[in-house]
Amino acid sequence: MGILFINGSPEKEGNTARLAHALLAGHDYVTYELADHKIYDYGQHFANDEFDGLLAQFRAADTIVIGSPVYWHDLSGMLRNMLDRFYGPVEEGSMAGKRLFFLFQGAAPTEEMLHRGEFTMNRFASLYGMEYMGMATNEGEARSLAASI
Repeated sequence: MGILFINGSPEKEGNTARLAHALLAGHDYVTYELADHKIYDYGQHFANDEFDGLLAQFRAADTIVIGSPVYWHDLSGMLRNMLDRFYGPVEEGSMAGKRLFFLFQGAAPTEEMLHRGEFTMNRFASLYGMEYMGMATNEGEARSLAASI
C-alpha cells in the first residue's frame, strides 16, 4: 500500500475528508475511517478490538495522512485514542522510512490550538521514526503541501 489516509472525523465526507482529497488529488490511497472501527482505550482488552488491523495497514503504507477536526480545542477523541494505542505494541523508531502528513481543520481554531495539534503529530512522527512532512488547515495549504507527496 502506498498512501493511507486515517480520518479522525465522524463525518466521512466532511471537511477533514475534503482536505485529504485536496492533498491527495491524483494519487491512489486507502481511507481508514476511525468512526467505523472499534479501537478501544489504551489498557482495555476486548475480543473485538480492531487496533491490530489498523496497525497492519499503518505498517504497510509508505505515506500516512492523518486528519482530524478541531474538537474541544484539540484533536478528536478518536484520533487521540489511536495515538495512545501505539504505546506498547509499537517500538520507538519502528516506522522509519514513512512520511506523515497532518490535516487539522475547524471553524475558528486559535493559533495555540493549531500549534498544540501540530506539536502532537510532529512528536508522534518523531517518536516512531517517521518524517513529519507538515500540517494543512485549509484546502490552499493542502494543495501546497501536495507537492511533497
